[in-house]
Amino acid sequence: FFSGFLSNTLSYHCSTRDFYSTYNKREMISKVIIVHGGELAQDVAEQIVRKQPEATTSSVTVSTRRADERPKTLLDLGSDTLLCLVLQTIENGEPTEDGGACVRFFKRKTHAPDLLVDKFHYAVLGLGDSNLLLDRQTTTAKDCNQVSQALDARLSALGGQRYCELGLADERTGLTEVEPWIAAFWESVCEKESA
Repeated sequence: FFSGFLSNTLSYHCSTRDFYSTYNKREMISKVIIVHGGELAQDVAEQIVRKQPEATTSSVTVSTRRADERPKTLLDLGSDTLLCLVLQTIENGEPTEDGGACVRFFKRKTHAPDLLVDKFHYAVLGLGDSNLLLDRQTTTAKDCNQVSQALDARLSALGGQRYCELGLADERTGLTEVEPWIAAFWESVCEKESA
């Protein structure tokens, strides 16, 4: 009876992939690397570092790096690493110059579909500006963050383990979405620390 109930409950609440992702999040994270693409993204990356909870400072090392610093070296990161990608979308739905190197690397069609299996966990925060769009009245953060949405989907397609929800922020609204996302990001790290 109990196993049938549990099975039905799990299938009702989450798909097998969601359950697998949740289970794998329990691995201990010892490194957070924040990769930033764009000046605004660098400012937000520094904000993420400043917001690191004191409870994690002894067990989790945090560093930042530019997105154009040899993106291929990111493949050397193990499952104890959380890669946080903060990328800015600029005009015409394009990444910044330094962010483009990282995006182009992961978009390569020659990558195997299991490229990121057993590699780093990832989180993506997108920064866009709906003022750059023609129809500013009805646009949201979702409409001006094409780069981060595409990268998040691509990392998942390559077998990557998403650590927390994709974050989307809009400069037109004062990037009000950034603070709550950073809080949720660190909260998820703290939850795994105490698990």
